[in-house]
Amino acid sequence: MEFPKFLLGDNTDYPTAIFVIHTEYPRFIINLEDDEVEWLEDFTKEDEEDLESEAETLIEAATAFYDREISRYVD
Repeated sequence: MEFPKFLLGDNTDYPTAIFVIHTEYPRFIINLEDDEVEWLEDFTKEDEEDLESEAETLIEAATAFYDREISRYVD
């Protein structure tokens, strides 16, 4: 099964949270309410160095995805 690059997540236990799930490597979940990121990968020291430069771009892309989805819903 193929998944989109980003998915929106919801959970009634976290009524104010806005979860965006990144399904490609490096997989992560970000809560846009507080910008907390949970990485779903185990990283080596070398991976962590590469991730530092890529993380900001990935988080910006997740935020842009959410903004796009909400604008489509509201329109």
